[in-house]
Amino acid sequence: MTTEPAIPAEPSIPEPNPSSSFFNRLVAEALGTLLLVAGGIGTAILAANFPSAAHNSLGVGHLGVALAFGLTVVVGAYAFGPISGGHFNPAITLGVAAAGRFPWNEVVGYIVAQLVGGIVGSSIIAAIASSKSGFFAAARDGGFASNGYGDHSPGHFGLGGAIIVEIVFTAIFVFVVLGTTAKIGAVGFAPLAIGLALTLIHLITIPVDNTSVNPARSLAAAVYGGGWAWAQLWVFIVFPIVGGLLAGFTYRPLFGKTFTAVA
Repeated sequence: MTTEPAIPAEPSIPEPNPSSSFFNRLVAEALGTLLLVAGGIGTAILAANFPSAAHNSLGVGHLGVALAFGLTVVVGAYAFGPISGGHFNPAITLGVAAAGRFPWNEVVGYIVAQLVGGIVGSSIIAAIASSKSGFFAAARDGGFASNGYGDHSPGHFGLGGAIIVEIVFTAIFVFVVLGTTAKIGAVGFAPLAIGLALTLIHLITIPVDNTSVNPARSLAAAVYGGGWAWAQLWVFIVFPIVGGLLAGFTYRPLFGKTFTAVA
């Protein structure tokens, strides 16, 4: 006689600390998103091409920017994850809520905190850029590391490519978050896997649309990116959310009954 594998109660992971107040969790989400935006966008603007695009002898380039986004997630998740769960991304928050592992009544608060943290992060980079004559204006004219398609895509990829990237790779990212934080996941390694996944996603997709997979990151850059960044921002809000929800709603039907209970 065969028996179905035991199915554990769904953990609310990325799991907020039950001893932390909702306000504490919102502050942690804001600070984590600030770190992600300041680290990732800051690297793109201040360090990708150094001392200049024409003489990039010390710049970190595409690889460095991808690593910066991944590393900020690793650091932020270890630092603030024990308080808030370490989402730092509206698409993640919506995805884990859709998977039944985060309360819907906290979603709006988390997203507002993430948006505020992201804008503060990009504002810090803007303040630094403004301390050098002409540097902020050049960064703004270049889009301030905003996401874009068509003429504003690094590789001149079109709208269709940007839509596919944002749906598919956000869904993959949310699957990684849900899988590595499940009860059967390796304890303590989820932030590392999630950060590496974000690095990989950037390595693949920066040439297509400068990589969003995070509406908070896109809004934060567009604040200083000028008219075209605002005009194209809707793509990088709508389609990462579509990808996150797609992964969240399909995760349990696809994988929910494969879990084995652990002590």
